[in-house]
Amino acid sequence: MYQKRKLILDARAKVLKAMAHPSRLFILEQLEKGERCVCDLTDMIGVDVSTISKHLSVLKQAGIVVDDKRGNQVFYQLRVPCILNFFGCVESVLAEQAKAQVACLANSTTE
Repeated sequence: MYQKRKLILDARAKVLKAMAHPSRLFILEQLEKGERCVCDLTDMIGVDVSTISKHLSVLKQAGIVVDDKRGNQVFYQLRVPCILNFFGCVESVLAEQAKAQVACLANSTTE
C-alpha cells in the first residue's frame, strides 16, 4: 500500500520542490496575471535570459507551466491556475507563525 501512496507523494514533492525558489514564486505570481514572454520576466527579475530559462524549465518539467513559441519569443502561462490557491495556505501558516512568535515575545517580557 505504501508504494502506491509513495508515487503520489513523490509527484507532490516534485511540484513543491519546483516552486521552492523566490524567483520561481515571483514568476508564478506574474503568470497569474497572464502569459509572459521570457524577455518580460528577464526585465522584471533583473537576471539574464539563461537564468530565467532555467527557472522556467524547472516549472515546466514539474507540469506547472506550459510554453508557446512564437517566432523568436517563447511565452509561458500557468497550466493550472489553481496552483496559486496554495499560496493562500502558505500565507496562513506564516501568519500563525508570526502570532506564535509575538506571543512568545510577550511572555518573555512579562517574566
